[in-house]
Amino acid sequence: MGSENGCRIQENDELWQQLRYEAKRDADAEPALASYLQATILFHRTMEQALAFHLSNKLSSSILPSLLFYNLVVDIFMQDPEIRDAIRIDMRAVKEKDPACLSYCHCLLNFKGFLACQAQRVAHRLWSQGRIPLALAIQSRVSEVFAMDIHPATKIGKGVLFDHGTGVVIGETASIGDNVSILHHVTLGGTGKQWGDRHPKIGNGVLIGAGATILGNVKIGEGAKIGAGAVVMIDVPPRTTAVGNPARLVGGKRNPTKLTETPSETMDHTSFISEWSDYVI
Repeated sequence: MGSENGCRIQENDELWQQLRYEAKRDADAEPALASYLQATILFHRTMEQALAFHLSNKLSSSILPSLLFYNLVVDIFMQDPEIRDAIRIDMRAVKEKDPACLSYCHCLLNFKGFLACQAQRVAHRLWSQGRIPLALAIQSRVSEVFAMDIHPATKIGKGVLFDHGTGVVIGETASIGDNVSILHHVTLGGTGKQWGDRHPKIGNGVLIGAGATILGNVKIGEGAKIGAGAVVMIDVPPRTTAVGNPARLVGGKRNPTKLTETPSETMDHTSFISEWSDYVI
């Protein structure tokens, strides 16, 4: 079934070959992990198989047994080239943006933000197919295991980094563009109990700092930066920085300071502080 399909695609994938090299190196260096690395990575012929195996071990339950979950995930990966592409772009984004990510192997095995994102891609595919109860069951299980609650209807672009991931909550009608970086304890939520389109829309290249809360059907413009702990309830223009509670634009509303670099790539959370405040310790 899924495993047979998985053998036919991208066996010559360069990123997969690098990941296998890293797993073999780590197995040789740390015999205590050799069996784990063999079963999780080296046994498999494609990245899709390895990732599906790892997700099934992490997320399986009495409701979704491991083999059933594995075949479900592999089949979805094989049916959707967009997901296969996104997996690789996400993995490269984690490695490039997060200095704590030592290798691609480390990312696949240990970065729960990456794993939760890929599980949400599976749930989103199921949601789009009308398999709503199964998509919601996966959302619930991801929340239990990874402490990240992302609705399966949420649209997520490619090259997305969920750094640490713990406490991230993203609502049903939210959308996240490409090359976005989101830190832990970020909320993309609604403003009450209204129905319809009620959650934030995050543009390409946005950086959202730890503990930030963005509420309502607001737009965060391309290349904007949301400071740690900010509470945002109105649109943020492209390439500007919003900080504080309630959030205000660095440089002021009339003439906000424009960012010259893409914040989701620089991962710079603090350079604005000299313009914003004379706070000292």
